[in-house]
Amino acid sequence: MKNNSNKITLLYVIILMFVAVIGHQLFLNYTTDNPENVSFYFYIRDFIFIVISGIILKIILQRNEEDNQSVFEKLQITNNEILESNERYDIVAKATSDTIWDWKIEDDSFLWNKGIQGVFGYKKEDVGKTSKWWFERIHPEDSLKMSVKLYSFLEQKTEKWQDEYRFQCADGSYKYVFDRGFLVKDKEGKPIRMIGAIQDITKQKEEEQRLRLLETVITQSKDAVMITGIDTTDNVIPNIIFVNSAFTDMTGYQSGEIVGHSPELLFGPKSDFLEFDKLKTAIQAYKECFVETIAYKKNGDEFWINFSMIPVTNKDGEHSHWISIQRDVTEEKNKVKEREQLIRELTQNNKDLKQFSYITSHNLRAPLSNLTGLLNLVEDMSIEDPELKEIIAGFSKSTHLLNETINDLVKVVIIKDSPSIQKEKVLIKEIFENVFNQLSFLIGLHKPILKIDLEEVSILNINKSYLESIFLNLLTNAIKYRSENKQLRVNISSKVVDDNLILTFKDNGIGIDLARNKDKIFGLYQRFHNHPDSKGLGLYLVKSQVEAMGGTIDVSSVVGKGTTFTITFKNQ
Repeated sequence: MKNNSNKITLLYVIILMFVAVIGHQLFLNYTTDNPENVSFYFYIRDFIFIVISGIILKIILQRNEEDNQSVFEKLQITNNEILESNERYDIVAKATSDTIWDWKIEDDSFLWNKGIQGVFGYKKEDVGKTSKWWFERIHPEDSLKMSVKLYSFLEQKTEKWQDEYRFQCADGSYKYVFDRGFLVKDKEGKPIRMIGAIQDITKQKEEEQRLRLLETVITQSKDAVMITGIDTTDNVIPNIIFVNSAFTDMTGYQSGEIVGHSPELLFGPKSDFLEFDKLKTAIQAYKECFVETIAYKKNGDEFWINFSMIPVTNKDGEHSHWISIQRDVTEEKNKVKEREQLIRELTQNNKDLKQFSYITSHNLRAPLSNLTGLLNLVEDMSIEDPELKEIIAGFSKSTHLLNETINDLVKVVIIKDSPSIQKEKVLIKEIFENVFNQLSFLIGLHKPILKIDLEEVSILNINKSYLESIFLNLLTNAIKYRSENKQLRVNISSKVVDDNLILTFKDNGIGIDLARNKDKIFGLYQRFHNHPDSKGLGLYLVKSQVEAMGGTIDVSSVVGKGTTFTITFKNQ
């Protein structure tokens, strides 16, 4: 503006000087001829000079005003364009959530937009003004790689610069960012400024890692994985777009041979087409489906396949793919068949054994009854021969033991053959009194010290005959396997813990070596002492009766110190 004023002033002075010279010469010539009109003509000359000067100045100022107006309009247009550009810049920055930075390379001054605060959590006063602040917040593992690429770009060895690295947030954590920059050069082509935009791609990176893990799981899975499209125009089951290596191992089809085809080619003559119809209906309804049927490999071999089809939707909730997980269950199917056949055989064998037990016990009872009757007759006879007397006594004892064994076996068969037993409310003390009366001879003979504490629970919903048999067996065993070196003590007690009734039988007899016999103690025909009356059936029968009533039995014993049996029933 100052230069324009100087130019206008200079031009105005030159024009006035020119007008003054011309006017002076004209009036000088005129006044020489008419001396008497000098004053008047000088007055006219000055007036004309002033008017002409005013007109000239008016023209010059008007022209200058027009030029200034034009310049002002151009400046206003430029300012509006700058404002619009800044508005667009702010809108784009907000829309993209990018962090914009401006680096003046010569004086190393750095400017950031508000994204550095909103995205990375820095306060305005904490943001540095140099490139050093920027570089210090790049993850150490990424700093060297990023710096090499950046300075290569600044030296114009590469045409463009963009990089991914981790940038530190205000709280010390790191975010993955995608950064790209553009150079501004002077007239000589020297970089003087660089402007860049940082985009937060942490979520994308996390999603990439998740997808990479899923891809690894799918490709390395032992189960066959198949992905299909959704178009059912040509086939009921959409065409395959991906299979993993496990699918190839299972079916024999390579990826290139199966992709683009429908999984229907796995079905054949022996496939269950009811299952196929179920699968077809599920696909039409976009519902998850599981089927199991015979399928066919590439070489024609049959195998059992467990086949699932699971619909997959995109982020808009639209159905986009099907994922199928498949397993070869041929071996499992064969095992099921073998197990079913074994169960049938065992069931039949069990029936045969039961029938054999019934027949045996029935057929043996009659001869045993006859033998018992004959032995009773013999006992009334007078036998003088001591050897014959001893033989008859041994025969009588063996017959008695055989009769007891058959009775115990019949009890076991009845327990195992009865899926449910009759339960009733009974008095425990009353049952024990019955057992005490039955064993009165043995108790009177060996005189054990009995401590009975059955007062806490007197009524129990249980099978009366089974409980009496349990009491009888355990008390008989306590007397039978007593220690010869000390008086027998037997403690029988009951208590309630929560909803459980606990019965305890404790003696100070010869005990059992549990280290050797714990797994066999309740087994059939297991003997742990060389007692002449031991048959190996008593504890087996006790455990069978306890379990038939829904209870449990445990044992603890120390050789030479005694044995404790603990029986637990639900007190319902």
